[in-house]
Amino acid sequence: MNKNLKRPELLLPAGSKEKLDYAIHYGADAVYLGMVDFSLRAMRKGELITKDNLADCIKLAHSMNKKVYLTLNIFAYDDDIKNMIETAEKINEANPDAILFSDFGVYNIIKKYMSKIPFHVSTQTNILNSEAVKFWRDLGAQRVVLSRDLSLKQIELIRKNVPDIELEVFVHGAQCVSFSGRCLISDYMTKGERKANHGNCSQSCRWSYKLVEETRQGEYFDIEQNGQGTHILSPKDLALINYLPELVDLGIESFKIEGRTKSLYYVSAIAKAYRKAIDDYLLTGNIDKEANYNEIIKIGNRGYTTGFYLHKPDSEGYSYDISKGLAGADCLCVFLDKQDNLYKVLTKNKFLLNDEIEIITPDECFKTKVLKIYNDKMDCEKELSNTNDVSYIELSKCPQNYKYALARTVGVKNLR
Repeated sequence: MNKNLKRPELLLPAGSKEKLDYAIHYGADAVYLGMVDFSLRAMRKGELITKDNLADCIKLAHSMNKKVYLTLNIFAYDDDIKNMIETAEKINEANPDAILFSDFGVYNIIKKYMSKIPFHVSTQTNILNSEAVKFWRDLGAQRVVLSRDLSLKQIELIRKNVPDIELEVFVHGAQCVSFSGRCLISDYMTKGERKANHGNCSQSCRWSYKLVEETRQGEYFDIEQNGQGTHILSPKDLALINYLPELVDLGIESFKIEGRTKSLYYVSAIAKAYRKAIDDYLLTGNIDKEANYNEIIKIGNRGYTTGFYLHKPDSEGYSYDISKGLAGADCLCVFLDKQDNLYKVLTKNKFLLNDEIEIITPDECFKTKVLKIYNDKMDCEKELSNTNDVSYIELSKCPQNYKYALARTVGVKNLR
């Protein structure tokens, strides 16, 4: 291992307690999470993180010697400030490793009511220059999250000019069409019902648009001649997995992955991919770019781009054909338990008897074959396991440790 290089933190999203658990086991050094009232990502399904279970989530991470950063990064109204003050005691008791914020009013509340907790400054503050970093350093920030609108050379200059504060950069995930997420399109298009900077973005940039001429109301013109309109505002996803060496060499403290509303499979697989890439570089001084890319295309994406990292993005940085992320490999099931030689699984996408599937765990990745499928009572064999079924399966090759194991389809489809 190159002892001269500082080991960066791999920071994963934790949209729920379960995702937190999987993210850490698949390689995260730290996770960030938000309570439902104060987060820029309002979860609409699954277990919400609230003031009542926040302490349990943080305790779980701390039991594995990992860190948790609490996001209070909404742009707050007075009602939000009042609610935050009332919740401050719960936050202090939960003891997160840092609080992430973007609003100056929230900063005042943190300093007054949660002053013992370190604070990080969110990318929502649009930190683009060394003087802005110095400003927050002098106010006591432990870390700043740099804007996604910076190039490698600009990041390098900031690191050189301000060496005495931690820097965090986004390395993977969805990008916003606006300046580091400060967008009002959702507010406008939903008549204020879905406020982007209040945790409820409708992702209007992912909608399909057509052109209308003002004197020809009701007559819509395709922007592209494909009959389906076009997603003119929808950026491709950021992927810097093959440029991590440059960021490691700069001494960037934290590599952040976006996706608190993404699936359990996404969080697990992307953590595994980036963990391996970082460790490979620190250990050998090299990374396998082809293997890295072949791994991340198996995970949901809208096509990949390097964003502003190498140059200002052009038309190639947008996903015009579709807004929904497509995975190159479908997650088939999550392993729940084992009885004798049978594994209890929760099916995410249907699979058939005799299918070849791929198993991933925190330590393994291999192909195997489905030899038998039983119902949830293990008293009836089946030809397939349907979506949302609880089934028992027998495999030709088994994971050394089934806990946290996932199964997915073999190979790559939906290549963007």
